[in-house]
Amino acid sequence: MDAATWRKSTRSGANGNCVEIAQLTNAVAVRDSKDPTGPALVFTPDEWAAFIEGAKDGEFD
Repeated sequence: MDAATWRKSTRSGANGNCVEIAQLTNAVAVRDSKDPTGPALVFTPDEWAAFIEGAKDGEFD
């Protein structure tokens, strides 16, 4: 994870409640932007794609 390039959504607000993602070789990592040295969740590309699709479809509203 030390070599990962983390990025924050351009839709993130100034309140600091953001997550960052990093595209890894065969995975996607997600972490809390307020705690960059803390734990990260790691998903397979298929899991990440399913999550993004679900978010777009309103599954988590």
